[in-house]
Amino acid sequence: MKKLSLILLRLYLFWMVYFFCLRAVFILYHIQLLRIEEIPVKESLYSFVAALKLDFATASYVILPSFLLLLLSAIFSQKILRKLHHFFQYLLIFLFALIVGAELGLYAEWKSKLTAKVLSHLSHPLEIFQTVSGLQFTSLILIWLGLSFGGVWLYRRLAGRYADSPPPLNVRATISSLWLLPLIFLGARGGWAAIPVSISSASFSQHSILNAASVNSFYNIGFSLLSAHQLNGENIFATMNDSEARNIVQKLHQVEKDSTLNILKIKRPNIVVLLLESWSADLIESLGGEPGITPNFKELEKDGLLFTSFYASANRSQQAMGSLYAGLPGLPITHIADHPEKYNALPSLTRKLKSEGYSSAFYFGGQLNYGNILTFLLHNQIDVIVEGKDLPSSMPRGRLGVHDGILLPYVAQQINELKTPFFCTIFTLSSHSPYDYPMEQVITWPKLEKPFVNGGHYTDKALKAFFDEARNSSWYDQTLFVVMADHSKSTYRNHPLESFEHHKIPLLLCGPALKDEFRGKQMNVICGNTDVPATLLKQLGLESKEFVWSKNILNRYYRPFAYFELNEGLGWKTDEGYFVWNKFADTYYQKSLPAENEEKILKEGKAYLQVLYGDFLNY
Repeated sequence: MKKLSLILLRLYLFWMVYFFCLRAVFILYHIQLLRIEEIPVKESLYSFVAALKLDFATASYVILPSFLLLLLSAIFSQKILRKLHHFFQYLLIFLFALIVGAELGLYAEWKSKLTAKVLSHLSHPLEIFQTVSGLQFTSLILIWLGLSFGGVWLYRRLAGRYADSPPPLNVRATISSLWLLPLIFLGARGGWAAIPVSISSASFSQHSILNAASVNSFYNIGFSLLSAHQLNGENIFATMNDSEARNIVQKLHQVEKDSTLNILKIKRPNIVVLLLESWSADLIESLGGEPGITPNFKELEKDGLLFTSFYASANRSQQAMGSLYAGLPGLPITHIADHPEKYNALPSLTRKLKSEGYSSAFYFGGQLNYGNILTFLLHNQIDVIVEGKDLPSSMPRGRLGVHDGILLPYVAQQINELKTPFFCTIFTLSSHSPYDYPMEQVITWPKLEKPFVNGGHYTDKALKAFFDEARNSSWYDQTLFVVMADHSKSTYRNHPLESFEHHKIPLLLCGPALKDEFRGKQMNVICGNTDVPATLLKQLGLESKEFVWSKNILNRYYRPFAYFELNEGLGWKTDEGYFVWNKFADTYYQKSLPAENEEKILKEGKAYLQVLYGDFLNY
């Protein structure tokens, strides 16, 4: 069965060449990122070498069905089986090209390859379409089509035409061709080694973009989907006995006594949360950003208390809602908003405040069906929910909805209608792609993420318009403002997703309800957005025990730490050091810990993730 063997070997050759081409397109598309990170050409080229083992494993998986089809076509001489083989290969080519095309648009924005969590957004494809510019969308479609039809042409040249005619019918020779099966299975496994091939087999660089390039996209999404399939099964983040993990987490949240620093001069103030879309610390001079991006935020700092080591626990807006309203840290693999059946297991800040006489409201210029946010807000019994479709049709809009410069001063007026005291959230959108805000790009120096930086500058102007309007309102003098981001994103500094620099965001408490001695001050305590509910409740003199994942960061005795989720692991930071860990690859992207306490701190972070994910499964 010599011909069948040659056909399969040519099929291997095609897929290895095609994977090479897809990887080259990914690297060329992101050439600016490579230049900004000053990655040597030699190291970029090595990603093609590092990818070989995982590419061969992926090729083995996709070749196995074709091997069986061609083997049957030789035995039974059925033309339809050869046509099925061709159809299967064409389908895979178009699918692979689609995955890579999607990742081209995804990586620069989210620093992530395509995963099961990202695919959850495709249940609302309009949301994805609205967040990219027309030019980018068109270019990605053209790239997908080019990779698809180019792949078909390459397949016909290297492998396809050789399978058009059947090999001679010879049962003995056909049986002898079964030697290819061990090759396929060993290839899929990665050889004879005790540990089979995995995503970590292709990871080699300290530059995340090169690891993203070298990891085969089809293998990556397949692995992610299989991991997500285990959501209703075992705790895939378990690393120790469950009782030991829970004991560690319990100690992390224990405090010697309640010694809350009272920063309010009003017992029951109105609370307005200005939730800033994607505002990284890099937008803010006082947090290490370049001067001049957000000058109005800097003016607000003179009237407020700024937290300088504040981190987002996740990377999506719907995850931020879980942190703000329920004190729930971001989850790997999935979002709490996608699981309405688990909502009842969570505490609710707005329901808690409602029992204390607070009304509540939520304002957004876009569509709240994004990420199932509306369902989550309704569960939290928010009294007034206003989104883009509820706003006057005369308001100028962009792709995502009403621009911040229009929305924020309008909401400052609408708040007059709320019953006091109130808890109100205003969610911005102009610093989210596609950045079609009605303003010229006045900040020209960024070599990377210039539209985002200008989007932050535009929203900063909207903040000034909001406060100018709010100061003339009757409710202003009784109000605490909580100015914070929902999460961060890639910035002009191009921090790796697997870093605390990437996840650092602002938290500013300001307004007339703040005691004068805290105005213009900073607090450098390690904390995160999950800590907002417990901190606010304690300032109001209310219990927060049900918010088990939220810490009162104004208690002098609280244990400072911050966490963020990776799709396959976590980041963990304390006063002593930090680490970022991928559980499935058993890889540390970053680790800076004192030798004497390294094992203890590693166990604390891993226990935190284990208990968090285990509790989620049991909700």
